Amino acid sequence: MTKTKTQAKALAPEPLLLNRELSWLDYDARVFELAEDEGVPLLERVKFCSIFSSMLDEFFMVRVAGLMDQAESGVSVRSADGLTPREALAAIRPRVEELVANQSRIWRKRICPALAAEGILVSSVEDCDEDELRELERRFQREIFPVLTPLAVSPGQRFPFISPLSLSLGVLVRDPDSGEERFARVKVPEGLPRFLELGPRRLLLPLEDVIAHFLAELFPGMEVLEHAVFRVTRDADLELSDDADDLLEAVRAEVSRRRFGDVVRVEVSGSMSRKMLDQLRRGLGVGEVETYAVQGMLDLSEAIEIAALDRPELKDPPWMPITQARLKQPQGDDLFAEIRRSDILVHHPYESFTTSFESFIRTAASDPAVSALKTTVYRTSDESPIVPSLITAAEHGKQSVCLVELTARFDERRNIEWSRRLEQAGVHVVHGFPDLKIHAKTTLVVRREGGRQHRYVHIGTGNYHAVTARSYEDLSLFTADERIAADVADLFNYVTGFGRPRKFRKLLVAPLTLRPRLVELIHSVADAAREGKRAEIQLKVNAITDPAIIQELYRASDAGASIDVISRGICMLRPGVPGLSENIRVRSVLGRYLEHSRLFAFHAGETSSYYIGSADLMPRNLDHRIEIVTPVEDKRAQAELSTTLETLLADTEQAWELQSDGSWQRLGAGKGERARVAQLALMRRARLRERRQAAYRSRER
Repeated sequence: MTKTKTQAKALAPEPLLLNRELSWLDYDARVFELAEDEGVPLLERVKFCSIFSSMLDEFFMVRVAGLMDQAESGVSVRSADGLTPREALAAIRPRVEELVANQSRIWRKRICPALAAEGILVSSVEDCDEDELRELERRFQREIFPVLTPLAVSPGQRFPFISPLSLSLGVLVRDPDSGEERFARVKVPEGLPRFLELGPRRLLLPLEDVIAHFLAELFPGMEVLEHAVFRVTRDADLELSDDADDLLEAVRAEVSRRRFGDVVRVEVSGSMSRKMLDQLRRGLGVGEVETYAVQGMLDLSEAIEIAALDRPELKDPPWMPITQARLKQPQGDDLFAEIRRSDILVHHPYESFTTSFESFIRTAASDPAVSALKTTVYRTSDESPIVPSLITAAEHGKQSVCLVELTARFDERRNIEWSRRLEQAGVHVVHGFPDLKIHAKTTLVVRREGGRQHRYVHIGTGNYHAVTARSYEDLSLFTADERIAADVADLFNYVTGFGRPRKFRKLLVAPLTLRPRLVELIHSVADAAREGKRAEIQLKVNAITDPAIIQELYRASDAGASIDVISRGICMLRPGVPGLSENIRVRSVLGRYLEHSRLFAFHAGETSSYYIGSADLMPRNLDHRIEIVTPVEDKRAQAELSTTLETLLADTEQAWELQSDGSWQRLGAGKGERARVAQLALMRRARLRERRQAAYRSRER
């Protein structure tokens, strides 16, 4: 496979760290490389194109918005890599322009022709024949015209409010009698599909193209001088007061205000005239710095509609998660007895979320021996049994407690709705603290057995979300370890009550004990390196941006420790620098599943320690969120984690390696080497385990 590099960035004044924002954009670029990769099934490439656009939207709504706030307020504090907010913004713009131009080019010249070759015709009205045009007019009048509302700007009519991430047509219209010209905005309806399927050829017409064709219907008797598409991105970060008395009301108010956040980006069709662009900028109160011209279709995030077409031959082969071997039969008493026997580790989506966690919580809710069920909700879905199970537990007289994180970004409305529903059913709902997000993923079950209470715990790396559990890679641990269970119970009491645990027995809990314990573990490996013993660190995270942790890793590298970091997204650590980080390697693995688990392995001499949990190595996770990281002490589970890390580190097809200059290089199998795709290898391994288990059960019978 051809090796490619993302654009190398110039070293910041402080060379020890890479820029966080530019690292995010490098992550976007790696995602889009999968959209370019002709070895990836075609509709999966369309999906990655859509994901790229969605990620870029979030980047502007959160990161760029924050930098603009800092720049406008005159904040002079430099980022960890030495850039001021204005310098960071100046570095971001050309990188974004390069990425978007590449996306437009690849979509137009490679993906659309490939779709056409498969009979999926992403077209324009100009491609329609007479019969298709007649059908299009009928459908426009029946389905589209009734929901359109043109809004013109005039001395008595101010510039209309443009909602965030909505697609609009800007129109210049002239009265042929008076010669008066006006700017008007026509919003592309959000309740309709973005692509209109038309005729026997099943043409896919962008909705904005259809509306543009019939603009005369919206402005009868007027001349339509020009039309162009534009889209506005607004600041979407919530700002909550630390002393908010009612967190639910505070979040509800902030979510409502988000619609009206400051404009941080205006995307416009490359064909838009200077005259229209000037009117648009004046109306929105923005300048050139917020404006991005796009030479192609805007908002390709909605290409996910095309990726969802029922063409299985153009997608990855379907994967049916297996049931973890020890969870094949257990129900009720047997399920809890199996967890008591020893810890159970489950690897999603290779192993089923439905037959592991969902079975666990459903069983607990209906089991008459269970007296209490406590869990956390950061993000969940309508399909998840977590809310119905909590309600069932409450209806059966069990103590039912849910810690709902109201400020989970972009899921705030849903979580407010869950809170109301749970409270109405009698569940004790707690929202935590204004200044600490509850990001831990844990469930505690208390069960009466033999005259005493026993506690069972699930700790995961992923959200309790039934839909994403099929596409996110995550880890789950089920345990009856009394010290871990006591720690989880103390954590729930900490959040629901008033007080602070003096210590935790086994769990690493942010913001209390996680950071200092991670530093201790890194130090232990560094000490082993100095003594000539085995000294290895393996970290699998979504992002690593914490300067203090990075500094500790640099010191461990300098002591001789071997360090492998698998960071799916952002990485501010600069690897491979002589005298600083020459023993550190960083890679990113992307594929059909989103690598989401957080996994930490420390090998110091003869001692090996494994941990999984909810926390990334970022200041927000270590200092400003409630996170749980649990030790994994079962030897079989440790072996599974070790194999997972080794498999990811052996990937030669969907892995990128970070260079010391800040560029990312996609790996490829060498001449004569067998190509290795980590996620496919883990799928094959899971299926092999299932076949072996089936053969074992057959022999037992």
